[in-house]
Amino acid sequence: MQRQFSHLWVSVLLLFFALEIPTAAAVRIEKNVYLIPGAFPKDQQPDGNSVVLLAPKGLIVIDTGRHAAHTQKIIDFAKEHNNLVAAIINTHWHLDHIGGNVLLRNDYPAAQVYASDALQNALHGFLNDYRQNLRRAIEQAKPSDDVAAWRSEIYLIDAGDKLAPTQVVDKSGRKNIAGRKLSLHLEHAATAGDVWIEDPAIRIVISGDLVTLPVPFFDTACPKQWEDALNHIAAVRFKTLIPGHGKPMTPLQFDTYRRAFSSLLKCAASDQPNVTCTQQWLSNANDLIESDDRARAVPMLDYYLKSILRSPAEQSSYCH
Repeated sequence: MQRQFSHLWVSVLLLFFALEIPTAAAVRIEKNVYLIPGAFPKDQQPDGNSVVLLAPKGLIVIDTGRHAAHTQKIIDFAKEHNNLVAAIINTHWHLDHIGGNVLLRNDYPAAQVYASDALQNALHGFLNDYRQNLRRAIEQAKPSDDVAAWRSEIYLIDAGDKLAPTQVVDKSGRKNIAGRKLSLHLEHAATAGDVWIEDPAIRIVISGDLVTLPVPFFDTACPKQWEDALNHIAAVRFKTLIPGHGKPMTPLQFDTYRRAFSSLLKCAASDQPNVTCTQQWLSNANDLIESDDRARAVPMLDYYLKSILRSPAEQSSYCH
């Protein structure tokens, strides 16, 4: 539907036409845990954070980015460590977290892909609508428009099965993946099938887009169930949380995010004006938000408040 496309397209305008932020190569977070940071490059769609776990039978890649340059960093990391990618875990179906599956599976065809089955509905719904509108945008494009980027989006959507899981996560539980014992937790929150990962042995949580900065990305979310998911994470004893977008967090920082999220939902349910709710978020999240991101957080939250958080019809479409 046109309404669904407008959510994603406004996110493009607000999120992705931002100041270019250079991305670093792999950053060691813990022994055998590395972060390949995502970014919001100028005039491009984003890449989410990717996490690489070294396991006895190869590498486990959690989220693969969107652009070839980001995914190539994962491939380069594998080559540098003289190791193969044994498994991929996708925290959810947004293209900035699964788009790199295509390149990785071409290079490592034996890699098993773990994710919920929510992608299938998205391909027939949200992503199909997005594709149709991209086609219309290309047909009506001006010389200054980045048509190549729009075609790349269509290419990823059309990849279909190359994005999809080989091992469907249909419930929470412990799994032995590539010889490493992990707990996979399934939620219906930021999307209809979010998977967050816990490594109990080293007390690390990889949250996907259940934690994003500078604001929560509500485009395909069920906000109340998202709040519940954050409470589920809070019940886990961890020392480091790696979000879908943003820097790693301590438990105290995550608690700040969780409380700020709950306060935002309460404000959205009240008769307070949008500007008040936005300022409360900025105050409550405080140091979690980079100084360069504070200005763009304002129009982003204003949009989400108007179109989703204060739109019962929109929320119901993602909360079924």
